[in-house]
Amino acid sequence: MTEPMTYCSTRGQAPDLAFADALLTGLATDGGLYCPRSIPELPEQIPGDYADAANAIMWPFVAGSIEPEMFAAIVAESYRFFRHPEVCPVVALGDNHFLLDLTQGPTLAFKDVALQLVGRLLDHELERRGDRVTVLGATSGDTGSAAIEALQGRQNIDVVILHPRGRVSDVQRKQMTTVDAPNVLNVAVEGTFDDCQDLVKAAFGDSELRQRHGLAAVNSINWARVMAQIVYYVTAARKVRPDGGPVSFCVPTGNFGNALAGWYAKRMGLAVEQLVVASNRNDVLTRFFETGSLTSRSVEPSLSPSMDIQVSSNFERLLWESSGRDGLAVAALLDGFRSSGNAEVPAAWTASIRAEFEGGRLDDDGTLAEMAGLHDHLGLLVDPHTAVGTKVARDLRRSADVPMITLATAHPAKFPDALQQATGVRPPLPAFLSELFDRPEHLIQAENSLDAIRSILESR
Repeated sequence: MTEPMTYCSTRGQAPDLAFADALLTGLATDGGLYCPRSIPELPEQIPGDYADAANAIMWPFVAGSIEPEMFAAIVAESYRFFRHPEVCPVVALGDNHFLLDLTQGPTLAFKDVALQLVGRLLDHELERRGDRVTVLGATSGDTGSAAIEALQGRQNIDVVILHPRGRVSDVQRKQMTTVDAPNVLNVAVEGTFDDCQDLVKAAFGDSELRQRHGLAAVNSINWARVMAQIVYYVTAARKVRPDGGPVSFCVPTGNFGNALAGWYAKRMGLAVEQLVVASNRNDVLTRFFETGSLTSRSVEPSLSPSMDIQVSSNFERLLWESSGRDGLAVAALLDGFRSSGNAEVPAAWTASIRAEFEGGRLDDDGTLAEMAGLHDHLGLLVDPHTAVGTKVARDLRRSADVPMITLATAHPAKFPDALQQATGVRPPLPAFLSELFDRPEHLIQAENSLDAIRSILESR
């Protein structure tokens, strides 16, 4: 029988929790992120069906908090409405390079793969407890619509999503703001995604506000998000290398949660040769891999707005692991980073991380060129984030004999202006979203202050 998993904070000062409590808590009371106390091994046999594989891979993380039959049913329901029968199919690009298509969910982005599950898990646990929460989240574009899609209309959950005004694509904004559900509120914040993320963390750090409104998280600060993303690394590797041989991954990322899931998959036993992180001009992660320093700069708008981030929240989990799980040292380092915008990471931690990851960057001109090249040579349309990934993957892969899998994180139709600029083609939205721009929007605007967010929560 699987032993119940417990979760501890990366800052070392919050109590350990069971999975269900970590799910509802999101951010630890000491400001840290919850991580599993131990990392289980992958099951010896991975089922071919995606939902069955997800159930088998994730079960050790949830054991002790939910009945096996109920968890299996929730997982199956989460992936029943994806547009492709494989849920996360793999597409060959040639030269032993593959795309892992994570855009088959209801909002056309990789966030659906985790949030369809997380929404159902939250609803199940709240129903079991007879409780209610307010999910407070920040989005750089895709998390918000995926969370709203997963949580709209649920009786035990209110949803308040902050997005940076004018810094998401029109499709991304419309996918959030045209949902007319009484439990959903969209807030356009005057600032960047980092500002929105800071406001969420500040709200969670205000114990009175947190308790009064029963705040819960669906950002990737919530461990359940990372847990669900581990699965598609494993299933993709099995498709490309059925013999279990090594594969490499390239992940376009800003907040690092998606890349971190690949690291956990490797720790669970997946044969991973390279983990490559691809950044746009907001290259805080690539700069760290090059210099060993965390340096925050001003966020610069780009063609790949979901990566316009200078504070990668999930990097804290990797720092904690590389420190030997020294929560106090991690807290001191990150407190210094947030106060000064700069932190020198200890050499031993940096060496540990560099042994696992490498990073590259691509500016907007390079992104347009990559999108045009993929269209001209393969007839393939990819969104700007995925294009950053495919180019960096080719630049940094060490061996053509090891399959390279780049994660395709968003449907090209979510960024039609960039696609038209690069290729001359304006991809249409899928039929079920064809009337998106005819629907009225529902949102409010807010200043970049915790007081403004507190007032919004009180008004709810």
